[in-house]
Amino acid sequence: MKAVTERAAHSTKPRRGATAEEMSARQKEVSVSEFFVKNRHLLGFDNPRKALLTTVKEAVDNSLDACEEGGILPDIAVVIEDLDPRRPATSKSSRYRVTIIDNGPGIVRKQVENIFGRLLYGSKFHRLKMSRGQQGIGISAAGMNGLITTGRPMVIHTKPNAKQAAHHLELAMNTKTNRAEVTLDKETKDFPPERFRTISAGTKQLSAEGTFLSPDVFATGTSVSIELEGKYQKGRGSVDEFLELTAIANPHARIIFVPPSRTTQEEGDDLLPGTSASAAQEGKKEAPAQTSETGGVIVYPRGVQELPPETKEIQPHPKGIELGILLQMLKDYEASEKGTLYDFLQTRFCRVSSSTASKFCSAIGVTSRTKAADIEPPEVEKLFKVFEDERLAPPPTDCLAPIGVRQLLAGLLKGVKAEFYAASTREAAVYRGRPFQIEAAIAFGGDLPADQSARVIRFANRVPLLFQQSACSSFKAVEETPWKNYAMQQPRGSLPVGPLVVMIHMASVWVPFTSESKEAIADYDEIRKEMKLALMECGRKLGTYLRKRQKMRRESERRDVFERYIGEIAKSLNAITNEDAKRLYDALLEQARKKTAVADQHLDEDGKVVREEEDDFDDDGVILVPTAIAPIEQSAPIAPISFEPVESKSSAAKKPPSSKSAPKTTEKQAAKAAPAIVTKKDLSARSEEKSSGTSKPATSSKSAGSTANKPFEDDDPRLF
Repeated sequence: MKAVTERAAHSTKPRRGATAEEMSARQKEVSVSEFFVKNRHLLGFDNPRKALLTTVKEAVDNSLDACEEGGILPDIAVVIEDLDPRRPATSKSSRYRVTIIDNGPGIVRKQVENIFGRLLYGSKFHRLKMSRGQQGIGISAAGMNGLITTGRPMVIHTKPNAKQAAHHLELAMNTKTNRAEVTLDKETKDFPPERFRTISAGTKQLSAEGTFLSPDVFATGTSVSIELEGKYQKGRGSVDEFLELTAIANPHARIIFVPPSRTTQEEGDDLLPGTSASAAQEGKKEAPAQTSETGGVIVYPRGVQELPPETKEIQPHPKGIELGILLQMLKDYEASEKGTLYDFLQTRFCRVSSSTASKFCSAIGVTSRTKAADIEPPEVEKLFKVFEDERLAPPPTDCLAPIGVRQLLAGLLKGVKAEFYAASTREAAVYRGRPFQIEAAIAFGGDLPADQSARVIRFANRVPLLFQQSACSSFKAVEETPWKNYAMQQPRGSLPVGPLVVMIHMASVWVPFTSESKEAIADYDEIRKEMKLALMECGRKLGTYLRKRQKMRRESERRDVFERYIGEIAKSLNAITNEDAKRLYDALLEQARKKTAVADQHLDEDGKVVREEEDDFDDDGVILVPTAIAPIEQSAPIAPISFEPVESKSSAAKKPPSSKSAPKTTEKQAAKAAPAIVTKKDLSARSEEKSSGTSKPATSSKSAGSTANKPFEDDDPRLF
């Protein structure tokens, strides 16, 4: 009993905790690379298939940004090699080598390690200027993911000078220090790498034609190769879809894709119907460029020959900063320039003129000569409130480069086969002091499925967004647009149903993504409002077109009814008046066509009646492909009408008196062929003949005068 008591007392003895000194000894700094190694899902490396897509996406985005900033029309090659083609069919992933080669300005040697071997390092984070990359994470994170999954370093070739040799480096990121470790560094003349020209039968053929990795086109540029564990699978959310949508949003770029030799097709997840609308524009002098395939190599051609307008960097807007940011800006200004508050307001902000700067200084009780270093925190807080209350002009928009109506239409024509295209670009707006611009485009009809919900294609700064669709402001704006007003079917709170593709693009100096993986746009009221207005503008154009098409269809059906009965009417009139039945038929047919002339109209790009040849593009952002329009359904063809000749009265008058009975016989025969309908009884007899398939002669009618004072009978002609 004593031993049990001692054990119980020992078990209830309080446990000795760690001291503050012991806990502080275990604390250490966590590098950003270590954090993202454990949280790769935040960067888009959730699973093998998405990891492969994210790697391609980050490299292509950097290539497009570099080419545009260097004033070069982008020529990009994307090569995916399957390094384990003999893997079992049940394997969930494989090892791939992803290589992206561009013809941009290249990278200087001293910056290669920083760009590819450090997270949160780049030139785009601190500037207010539209670009695809924002955070300085993408390509270095892709290399880090490849290093973790395969242990292989990145292989980089860069050639910044066309007259000098290229640099060949192999480097790996040290995740403890967030720095790159170079394992190979040499110069080479092999750029772009020669082995990619002979990697498949398709690349050999294109290289022989001079259209794949030509040394003349790739005089400068960069090549990046990353080995990783991934999964290549076609369908929605695939590399194929990303490149197809990138070609639509960037029609000035030419992209060549070399897929791996072994692929997996995902059932039920097809890409956009058709790769080009040029097939629907046969006979056009200038048909849009068509996506082609040569030996398995897919070529997305260049749709336009001009670069997007060059953007300019702007300063922050006073209404777009917060109090803590304003305090930090003042400290940085004191350390660098040590000027006055008056100069600080004019040089570090946009839309602040000299008079406005003086007004701000007076509002917080200082003069224009007061040094920025002399401003105390209470005065800074007062200045911040003045910013909020003052009415200022919105920030300039030359920092944005929207796709534009013409290029939106060119991209859709290149990637979607439809009959009607419309696009709209809104004026620039502001959210949290940052300028942004919304563009929308739609494609309708053609080969698009008519029994499915509309397809929504989302872009941010010309980059496709393929995941987290329901969390994106673009998707919510499409759902809230009243598509029923534009002759479309739309279930409550859902997407419209019909052969429709909707494309939305947001251009901004800082796109508010919901996460670091940049997959969805945050739901700001200002952004969603502009998206809905752009969609409604496109919807009005579509509604006008659909209503005109419906009217043309109705008039065509109406004409068909006319043509079915004109022959019978002509015969009946011939029996009554002895007029030439053929002439009556032609006259009635001409009148029917005149009354239903709408059915013969052809609509132009504006949805108006075609009068003369016009260009494919118009100022209102509408394109119509007439030959891609489904033909109007018509009834069975009408059998040709044959008319028997009938003797006229003039020819009968010339006959000799001995043949008086001949005209009577002719009249009886004509009456039998097409008896006149004079009474209600005659009409009933005609109806019975049609239902029974037999022809009975009509009974003779009584004269109108003999029945004047009698009740109306079925054979009374006064009923008609």
